[in-house]
Amino acid sequence: MQYTFITDNHVLNEFCAQASQAEAIAVDTEFVRTRTLYPKLGLIQIYDGKQLVLIDPLSISDFNALKDLLINPNVVKVLHSCSEDLETFWHAFNVMPSPIFDTQFAASIVGMGTSLGYAKLVEQMLGITVDKGESRTDWIARPLRKEQCVYAANDVLYLFQLYPELKTKVECQNKLPWVYSEIELLSAKKKNSIPLEEVYLGLKNNWKLSGRSILILRKLAAWRTATARKRDMALNFVVREENLIEIARQQPLTKNALNAIQSMNPHEIRIHGDVLVEIVKECQEVTPKLFPPRVERLNDFEENKNTVSAIRKICSRIAGEYEIPVELVGSKKQINQIIKWCWFKSDETRALNMQPDLISGWRKPLFEDELLKVSSLKLSEALEKEPK
Repeated sequence: MQYTFITDNHVLNEFCAQASQAEAIAVDTEFVRTRTLYPKLGLIQIYDGKQLVLIDPLSISDFNALKDLLINPNVVKVLHSCSEDLETFWHAFNVMPSPIFDTQFAASIVGMGTSLGYAKLVEQMLGITVDKGESRTDWIARPLRKEQCVYAANDVLYLFQLYPELKTKVECQNKLPWVYSEIELLSAKKKNSIPLEEVYLGLKNNWKLSGRSILILRKLAAWRTATARKRDMALNFVVREENLIEIARQQPLTKNALNAIQSMNPHEIRIHGDVLVEIVKECQEVTPKLFPPRVERLNDFEENKNTVSAIRKICSRIAGEYEIPVELVGSKKQINQIIKWCWFKSDETRALNMQPDLISGWRKPLFEDELLKVSSLKLSEALEKEPK
């Protein structure tokens, strides 16, 4: 295994200039994310077919050449299951790589299997067994051992080899634009942050609360997310989600009352108890007319089962016609997403200022006309409400 470990700005600039001439480069990242909200970038691996490099983000001070390479429209970035890589690049550099050929998604749409892991795909296509023994490495620690570097280098060495055959398979089925479109949509989601006042819409069991309790939950969820973003802490290391629900339900006005909530961690109370109680107190002063409406649930709508069934039939028909796994065409989550967007007064998709997956990207021309025929969905009414 030959690789170059880059710790110098000048060497990085030279490599990026070379790689910018390539038709495609394989890209991967290694990061640490245990108690933090955001991933901590520990290593960037790139292979352009000529040179394989491991870029040390802890030593480099000028990333401009790398950022230019990542967004160069003439260079395809080949990644595998790139969701966390996108988040890592966005947080570290405020750039979203493009265009991206995701090998996991590409393998799925040509019928090789859904959600294939990297090692499995390499074994299936190249007959090579990838050693995953260093997967639990602390990528922030230095120095990195040779075994760790080889492990990281293998992730792009074989990824680059997968690309030509996978691309050919996708092109033979006229689905290459779908691969790029899918990741463009994913990138848009990663760049968007839900407004703080709407965060509570994504909490489990929020529908069980009403009146002042739902107001308290909205304020608590907004505070927790703001705190997590400011301190770079995983949300549940601020206060666990189930405890937000319980505080909103019981409405404790003192720290003693907060202590009486059995699920509360003493650490949560010690660090945040005063703030939590103050939020509950502030909400006591709010008049009922300013309370948020109760969070809607699909099960509360009579037409839900029939509408889900009708959309599933459309998904199955499209999946059969284009020989795509039905869960890739339209998953249960994506079906629920479009129904909520059409029926609910407030939903997470609209809060992100986005449209549902089934009427976005490569799925839009396949689905939109069919979904407009599902009268109970009321898609045309929802589309008319959208800002022009």
